[in-house]
Amino acid sequence: MKRSQMFTKTLRDAPADEVARNAVLLIRAGFISKQMAGAYAYLPLGKRVLDNIVQIIREEMDAVGGQELLMTTLQSRDIWEKTNRWDDAVVDNWFKTKLKNGTELGVGLTHEEPIVDMLRLYVDSYKDLPLYVYQIASKFRNELRAKSGLLRGREFMMKDMYSFARTQSEHDELYEKAADAYTRVYDRLGIGDRTYRTAADGGYFTERFSDEYQTLSKVGEDTIYVDKTKKLAINKEIYTDENLAKLGLVKEDLVEEHAIEVGNIFPLESKYSDALDLYYTDENGKKQSVIMGCYGIGVSRLVGVLAELFADDKGLVWPKAVAPAQVYLINIGNDENVVKNTTELYEKLKAKNIEVVWDDRDARPGEKFADADLMGIPYRVVLSEKLGSDTVELKSRTAENAELLLPEQLIKKITTNA
Repeated sequence: MKRSQMFTKTLRDAPADEVARNAVLLIRAGFISKQMAGAYAYLPLGKRVLDNIVQIIREEMDAVGGQELLMTTLQSRDIWEKTNRWDDAVVDNWFKTKLKNGTELGVGLTHEEPIVDMLRLYVDSYKDLPLYVYQIASKFRNELRAKSGLLRGREFMMKDMYSFARTQSEHDELYEKAADAYTRVYDRLGIGDRTYRTAADGGYFTERFSDEYQTLSKVGEDTIYVDKTKKLAINKEIYTDENLAKLGLVKEDLVEEHAIEVGNIFPLESKYSDALDLYYTDENGKKQSVIMGCYGIGVSRLVGVLAELFADDKGLVWPKAVAPAQVYLINIGNDENVVKNTTELYEKLKAKNIEVVWDDRDARPGEKFADADLMGIPYRVVLSEKLGSDTVELKSRTAENAELLLPEQLIKKITTNA
């Protein structure tokens, strides 16, 4: 990818209508474009970050046996009435629309009902269970306020997975497997050390606790109490002596923190499966309820979380696992040999499957360096007449000083540390 061929540009000033740090940085760096409050377009570099996060999540959901599908955005009113979730008095953040014949439809805000209704065609025997199905797709929620950039959107990307089990013990096993997969996702994203499995209210789904995954951040909307030794937390909403005792947490060991919810998992019991007539026949020919769980991760929210957490006064600082490229390549000046050497290095990096953004513009060195920092790509590599034909300058985005290397040493170092 060459900067001279990219239609996007970086901005020196923050957008006047944005107050959230994550959105300000991502817009300035040319990763996203604001379409309206709570809705953002992903530009080429931002789409790469989003795709890298998606791939990590997909790999971990597949590893526990998840089967990926893609449901429709438009949803039938009938199935939602069966679970009593169509009425705005029950669910107040619907987007709804109508067909020309007046038939009302919902615009997907979650997919428990459509997926359960569909599975009635495929699940009828104990031999068909257990299973996980999941999708990674856009969701739409009519939020009253959308002032936190990607942290709270009206249109956003979400991974939602659903488990279907024959017994409570089988459900518990699936639930914990999914919880372990979530831990691996956050570890791979570089936020595992500050993300806590957090007990929360199970709502009207269950008398059990649900689990949130909360990442510590001063801009977080949630208040949690953390036991950093046990790596567990409890949401303020259920912070009572009784619940602390159930969880084995001791008040004196807990620290109050602000956090951003980056995922949640819920035991659903048989609320939706019973309401929508999804049952299975056991080994004795008896009809039994299907025990469900649901597991959500806000994918686009994670882009915002990483932008909030991994940034400094110069710009973004992407973890290598999600960065849009590994190298920001700069040639200083238009000397024929420098351009030739830069072109050769660009091709060598690509041949090694190292993603590169080459700033080949006719621009001042300071402008190129500033853009490299703003975009937050892990390595900046510079070639110039001053360095000579055999030497390149390598600087990590998080390092204070650069080092001089031969091109072969550079490639080895980047591939080793990728």
